[in-house]
Amino acid sequence: MTSSTSRPALVLHGGGGPFTVASLANHLTGMNFDVTAPTHPGWNGTARAESISTVADLATLYLDYLAEHDLRDVLVVGSSLGGWIGADMAARDTDHRISALVLIDAVGIEAPGAPIRDFFGLDARGVAEYAWHDSERYYVDPTTLPAAQQAAQRGNMATMASLTANGMIDPTLLGRLAQIAVPTLVIWGESDRIVTPAYGAAFADAIADARLTIIDEAGHLPHLEQPESTFAALDAFLAA
Repeated sequence: MTSSTSRPALVLHGGGGPFTVASLANHLTGMNFDVTAPTHPGWNGTARAESISTVADLATLYLDYLAEHDLRDVLVVGSSLGGWIGADMAARDTDHRISALVLIDAVGIEAPGAPIRDFFGLDARGVAEYAWHDSERYYVDPTTLPAAQQAAQRGNMATMASLTANGMIDPTLLGRLAQIAVPTLVIWGESDRIVTPAYGAAFADAIADARLTIIDEAGHLPHLEQPESTFAALDAFLAA
């Protein structure tokens, strides 16, 4: 249980679902953050209102959540698609509720010379090859999973495809990143071939108070593949 004086943190998952950021939420809880790690509407079988049809709509949903609960001094941490949501939130945070931002292998911008891999065109083996440093260790044959888990994964991918029907980018976001006025840590896996480290550099270059940290021997989810290095970078950022 966190104390009433705990600093709030919002941890936002990517296309893989909430389990992909559970370790981040647990780590921050151990640092006495009051962590909210929501399941995005449409993931894991949850309902998605017709009003939520884009990633920007998710950002609005979570900005409204911060306002409704009068949360301030909020740390926002986003992985992959969650990083896109977090960056959009921070760029539109006119109430100044967000005080720090962490983007982990985020998507959402159009970075010259750093195109996003066509994730939806990859099979499970291809995803492992492009998303992980050690693909053999992390590859899972989807046909070996329980039927319910296979169905959940298909549902999650269908939701993500619907929300990103116009592509894995918001053409306006890169230009709006200059509006982010809070300290920002951009964490990137060295071996990410879904969105390469050049993409991370584009995020960091566009945000005034941002630093880029590359995690060796890690791919698209460095907090899962190299947790010690990732958490060390996160802890140093928060201490500063």
